Amino acid sequence: MRHPKHKQTTARKLVPIRTSSMQVIRNTIITALVLATTMAPAADQSVLDAQKRRVEVVEKAAPSVVAIFAAGGKGGGSGVLISPDGYALTNFHVTRGAGTFMKCGLNDGLLYDAVIVGIDPTGDVALIKMLGRDDFPHAPLGDSDKLKAGDWAFAMGNPFLLATNFRPTVTYGIVSGVHRYQYPAGTFLEYADCIQIDTSINPGNSGGPLFNDDGELVGINGRGSFEKRGRVNSGAGYAISINQIKYFMDHLRSGRVVDHATLGATVATRDDGSVVVGNILDESEAYRRGLRIDDEIVTFGGRSIRSVNQFKNVLGVYPKGWKLPLVYRADGKRQTTYVRLRALHRASELTPKKKKKKPPVRPKGKPGKKPVPGKKPIPIPHPGGAPAAQAPAKYKHMFVKKEGYTNYYFNTLERSRTLKGMAALGDFSKATGIWKLAGKTKAGDNYQFTLSADEATLALGQAGRHSQPFDGSDLQDEPRGTGGLLVAMHHLRLLATNPKRKFTEFFYLGSEPLDGRGEQVDVIIATLNEGRSRLYFSKQTGALVGLDTALGDDVDACELRFSNLKDFGGRKLPSSIVVRRSGAEDFATFQIEKAELSPAGE
Repeated sequence: MRHPKHKQTTARKLVPIRTSSMQVIRNTIITALVLATTMAPAADQSVLDAQKRRVEVVEKAAPSVVAIFAAGGKGGGSGVLISPDGYALTNFHVTRGAGTFMKCGLNDGLLYDAVIVGIDPTGDVALIKMLGRDDFPHAPLGDSDKLKAGDWAFAMGNPFLLATNFRPTVTYGIVSGVHRYQYPAGTFLEYADCIQIDTSINPGNSGGPLFNDDGELVGINGRGSFEKRGRVNSGAGYAISINQIKYFMDHLRSGRVVDHATLGATVATRDDGSVVVGNILDESEAYRRGLRIDDEIVTFGGRSIRSVNQFKNVLGVYPKGWKLPLVYRADGKRQTTYVRLRALHRASELTPKKKKKKPPVRPKGKPGKKPVPGKKPIPIPHPGGAPAAQAPAKYKHMFVKKEGYTNYYFNTLERSRTLKGMAALGDFSKATGIWKLAGKTKAGDNYQFTLSADEATLALGQAGRHSQPFDGSDLQDEPRGTGGLLVAMHHLRLLATNPKRKFTEFFYLGSEPLDGRGEQVDVIIATLNEGRSRLYFSKQTGALVGLDTALGDDVDACELRFSNLKDFGGRKLPSSIVVRRSGAEDFATFQIEKAELSPAGE
């Protein structure tokens, strides 16, 4: 016989349970979820592998991303480290509001000091240097020309200043388009040959990195199309290509305010699709090389030109002063030449002088309020944006103000680095007297250069004697047709002896391919009176490989190219100097067989 309690329990189970409708719904959902979980196929391994790789790439890239904060923590942006010694890229419009010195946070949670180095106002790029370490994590540079529409890309940075712990925000998307041209919008900011992405970038992402799927830096995020009221990205963002920045990198390291280039000509598209010259400046080098109105531009900078936008894209990614190959068609004949590009802006446009502000005039009868004792005055906003952050005492020397420069301190560093190539030639400091260089030309003519502080002469075979005095008289094209060979040789002598004191202007410019097609060279600009030289040093070896000397603006330069160093009494000079005028055939090749370099007073 069962226990009575047991009987009651059994009877209760036979009574139907009344369940609310909400319970029924909940039980149905739970049942469906259980069935879905048990019946769902396992995730594809390739998807899991791709996810794992993406996470690993983000984790590897994150330490190089910089959160930039303006003075007082009001405003800021993003950046990315590109070298272990602390050089980092960002946007010009970010640094414009951040000041000379700024605070930068990294993924390690630490805050670092940073100083401005160089700016490119047209391209919206700036270079800063973070301080305190020589082993900063940095991003590898990729090749933005390899990007294609549909490639994966991710952005990292400090949108809406959310990275309060300095850990960057990550967004993921695709490349929507390449070789886009963004016209200046009310300013001279110009995004040429840029990358369009649907990867979300928002206010605060400015200056931050755009990575490809391998974690290589392929662009600097700068512009976005935003919904007007909410300032939220609407799906179209634009990044400055890293290949453009590579062309400008050494120019930015020079500490200058750098400029972009113009050909000195405008172009238009004909009905047949060809791109032709609409107008051209008579003083431009393109004009001196034969380019005229209605000539067709075939290729420029090695890229085919099929539209005005393509032409602007190519032109917009190069610094002023670079030489580029130009192929054009005139009267049905195809012509090939190399053209040195002109400056896009006047110097005053990029570095406008600040107007002195007059003190406000108070209305009569309304004296100003007296300060209340014990009450702090309300701070007045800085008229030019955020004031410069206080420079730490140990870094204060790293900013030197000079007209035309962002930070002259870095120009002195790059100039000293480049001039080490001269030190390898020997000590010329005492050879400040008369120089005599003699030998034969490649054509077999005897010659002798005689160079002193007051005059340069050349005795050349049957051509006789040529002279250029340095007594304040006008510089001449001597020998005629060289573009000013004697002035160029005078500059060579000054460079070897004491350039910083001899030249009125002497600064590091940046780098460029020699003659538009040769090795990459560092360039120093040396000016004396009307003569201006571009001095070329091999980036690979540091050796002086040549110089171009022009006797004024908008004239063809005398080009000297050196080879085969030879020892002359413990000092090395090129044993061969090729001389030509820009755009012309070689004038002569001087083979130095004898060199007498006298001390001062002899």
